[in-house]
Amino acid sequence: MDQRPTTLSSLEFHVLLALAEGPLYGYAVLQAVTDQSQGSVTPRAGSLYRVFARLMTWGFVIEAKPDKGEAEPHPGLERRYYALTPSGSQAVKTEAQRLRHAADLADERFGVADGVE
Repeated sequence: MDQRPTTLSSLEFHVLLALAEGPLYGYAVLQAVTDQSQGSVTPRAGSLYRVFARLMTWGFVIEAKPDKGEAEPHPGLERRYYALTPSGSQAVKTEAQRLRHAADLADERFGVADGVE
């Protein structure tokens, strides 16, 4: 297993957040990341699959079988589903705490929460 990072990229963070809802296939993750980030993170398929590979190497994500009845029929190749591991869940929580601290610091220094510029 490669050394795990101390921080996550925005895309890695959003992928893990999307998988917190349950196993998803690649395109569904792409849509979830775009939706939950309100369009600020819009991954391309190629970069998304590199992120999956990295997250799997770190032990944050595994390939999973969808729950019975949840797998949508798909013409062509069988879809690969991905699921969050307990380590991945902890990584999301740790990154959320780091981001919350950074946002609190920005609020303190710049009055961002109060709308002060």
